Amino acid sequence: MSDDNGFFDFVSACWSRLFRLAYVLTGDERNADDLLQSALERTYARWSRVSRMDAPEAYVRKLMLSTLISTRRRPGWSREWLRDVLPDRALPAPDAGVVNHELLWPLVCALPERQRAVVVLRYYEDLSEAQTAEVLGCAPGRVKSQTHEAMRALRRGLGAVTVTGKVVSD
Repeated sequence: MSDDNGFFDFVSACWSRLFRLAYVLTGDERNADDLLQSALERTYARWSRVSRMDAPEAYVRKLMLSTLISTRRRPGWSREWLRDVLPDRALPAPDAGVVNHELLWPLVCALPERQRAVVVLRYYEDLSEAQTAEVLGCAPGRVKSQTHEAMRALRRGLGAVTVTGKVVSD
């Protein structure tokens, strides 16, 4: 029973951070909830081992990333982002000078999974290159190259938005 209590305490302490990460990775509240629940189910099944780790939250993060990447490799995965309600806010004027969420978020969502994961871990979760490499299970050089490619794509996308005044998808 104490194992169950330990798991529930862990989830209570980390839920909001893990949910924010899942939301940023998926771009959708329902998908984020599904991703986090899936990761927590797998964590619960291994809780006796996970609870002895130095960083169980990092284990869940890595599990969420690997789950997300593996589900997107499955046939039939759609890259469409369906929305119940369309936003009714206008985009800011091109000369506004400040990149806001409405401009940047669709561009981040359009990145390939690994690049999006690197951007989220490096700039949203504020992890170092080494920590990001550990979470993703790759070399730090791979994190650097993925970051470079992602930032190049985001700059290109922001340039298109600045020129046209609206978000352009490839």
